Amino acid sequence: MTDFPSHDLDTAPDGSKPLLEQSQKAFGRLPGLHKVMAESPQVLEGYQVLHKLFTETAFDADEMTVVWQAINVEHECHYCVPAHTGIAMRMKVSDEITEALRNETPLPSDKLEALRTFTIQMVRSRGTVSEAQMNTFFAAGYSHRAVLDIILGLSQKVISNYINHVAETPLDEPVKPLAWTRSDTPLKV
Repeated sequence: MTDFPSHDLDTAPDGSKPLLEQSQKAFGRLPGLHKVMAESPQVLEGYQVLHKLFTETAFDADEMTVVWQAINVEHECHYCVPAHTGIAMRMKVSDEITEALRNETPLPSDKLEALRTFTIQMVRSRGTVSEAQMNTFFAAGYSHRAVLDIILGLSQKVISNYINHVAETPLDEPVKPLAWTRSDTPLKV
């Protein structure tokens, strides 16, 4: 694969420097993904804005984690699954939820399972979900807003997952112990 630049505050394009400074402040370090994204200030800014907006949705920490990790696992993102495992830990998401998402095993509640299922259906169908799938999602207690918020989260994760695929972004040191590979049997939805 072609080597993608990985920038720091000295090498980044001028438009990316303040964005990397925000990342440094937020994480106490520069995540490898942000260093790669810095090649395009617009990509890094777009990703940061989408992330901020997704964290402001009506989803709680468990639900945000389900959406993020369902997408990361479905896209088989070697970087984002461990990164979001660490994020989930900081958000106080239970190990039971985290491990179920990483291992594609049942989640501890029917509502969270409905959220994961619908998110995966959105990914696999590229947004062309059936009326029956929508009704099942609504019956689990979610609203039209939740559908739209999943699409927001999906937009964010497509950016990061796809960049990690093409750039082969190396894992950051703090999440190396959380490395992940997909099981042989993807979740059936």
